[in-house]
Amino acid sequence: MKQIVIVGLGLIGGSIAMALEGFEDYELVGVVRSDATRDYAVAHGVCDRITQDAGAVIPTADVVWLCQHPGGIAAFLNQYKDQFKAGALVTDVCGIKTAIMEAARVLPPEVDFIGCHPMAGKETSGIQNAEAALFQRAHYIITPGPDSSAEHVDLMERMARHMGFRDVVNTTPEHHDAIIAYTSQVMHIMAVAVCDDPDLFGCKGFEGGSFRDCTRVAALDVPLWTELFSMNAPALCKVIRNLEDNLRAYREVIESGDTGALADKLTWSANRKRKMNLE
Repeated sequence: MKQIVIVGLGLIGGSIAMALEGFEDYELVGVVRSDATRDYAVAHGVCDRITQDAGAVIPTADVVWLCQHPGGIAAFLNQYKDQFKAGALVTDVCGIKTAIMEAARVLPPEVDFIGCHPMAGKETSGIQNAEAALFQRAHYIITPGPDSSAEHVDLMERMARHMGFRDVVNTTPEHHDAIIAYTSQVMHIMAVAVCDDPDLFGCKGFEGGSFRDCTRVAALDVPLWTELFSMNAPALCKVIRNLEDNLRAYREVIESGDTGALADKLTWSANRKRKMNLE
């Protein structure tokens, strides 16, 4: 029987393990560090087998999913670079790709690393919040290396279909990071910035759906997002500057009192969103 090893059974790793249940003829093996995660995973049947010894299963794994923070992934690749099985596929779930693909260069040429970013998540973390349905209708982004095999790309696509993803987007690490700075990272920046307002705690009883939607991701995993923002700083800062310019333009037209100009600007922005919804 072939073997998939999932390193890190938190929210994403645990959900991947649950979503991959019954995938082809693979045994699912979870690698965890804490006793609490191990006990939960065993009690809830999250994988076929659970171990706290990565070194015991990495050499036999046909597929390895690295479901840690960016720094943890880089450290793991460096520590186990000579223990991966020849011909193995190694992938990750990190929200940045350029730095991770660079870290994967320590692997020997007979080990194929394909970057991956499942575009799904929650504002909560930990295996207790994992669920098999987390990836339903979500985007599944992959960034193959220059020497990645067609067979491994096909395997990634089959796993994506089994987990319920809407589609598979094949792109470069650089393009991924530039786009994710806009579609994900700056949205988190907006959420935490809104929560920095001095009137935050005075708004109780006045929150509508738009406020809840905007700030939902503000209660984020601080160590994780510190790494993600820092490791994608150039792209993210460019997007933040664009946002600052756009906010300033709205403030200025509102301050001008020119309701016609404001209506025109709102119409232009709203029509762009409607057009995106249709494409």
